[in-house]
Amino acid sequence: MLIQNHQVDLETATGTMRVYVYRPVNEGKYPAIVLYSEIFQQTGPIRRSAQIMAGHGYVVLVPEVFHELNPIGTVLGYDDAGRDKGNEDKVAKTLEAHDTDTQAMVDYLKSLPYYSGKLGAMGFCLGGGLAYRAALHPEVLATSCFYATDIHSGLTPSKPGNESLTRTGEIKGELQMVWGKQDPHIPAEGRAKVYANLVACGVNFTWHEVNGVHAFMRDEGERYDAELQLWGYQTALGMFNRALAG
Repeated sequence: MLIQNHQVDLETATGTMRVYVYRPVNEGKYPAIVLYSEIFQQTGPIRRSAQIMAGHGYVVLVPEVFHELNPIGTVLGYDDAGRDKGNEDKVAKTLEAHDTDTQAMVDYLKSLPYYSGKLGAMGFCLGGGLAYRAALHPEVLATSCFYATDIHSGLTPSKPGNESLTRTGEIKGELQMVWGKQDPHIPAEGRAKVYANLVACGVNFTWHEVNGVHAFMRDEGERYDAELQLWGYQTALGMFNRALAG
């Protein structure tokens, strides 16, 4: 499916947020996916992920997740300086600010004539945790989280009682969790904590642990696993096609 793209600047509770929009060229109404990036914002791999999902019949929104902390259009490098800056931004921004970003995108989607009204979320690394957070929103019907960081550790600042793990019971849509068993950022005990919490809260979820390292979906660098990446997209699309496009 051929796609097109544009960008829009949305006003949020914490400032102007640049959002990159990818969607099919053909006229019609399409479900949407908010795709949350790693700490580096919209890099080449994240842009290509958005294009892949849009090419399967979705309106895909990629927000600049740290818009309050960087000039519009900032992309951090996959290097030590980019990693350090991204991790600083992660600590500086609260979960509540991410919540208001999500609401701004939900409101924007509702203004689009080509939006079908069905919404999903997807993310990688930091973005996996933000997608999990977005799943708390009542309009998010399906969520795919790839190697989601910080859910088990609660490192991202939040008001007491508003951590994502403590609010898991609010997730009403379908959830998909994908992990790499060789990922040092989310060790086995951390994954077990997330799993037990999902079971205790009665969430409708599927759980996948693969033999992969952190960031195996990123098609740049030494961690990239092309076989797992293809499997990952197929797995996510299977859920979204059923829950959003079916």
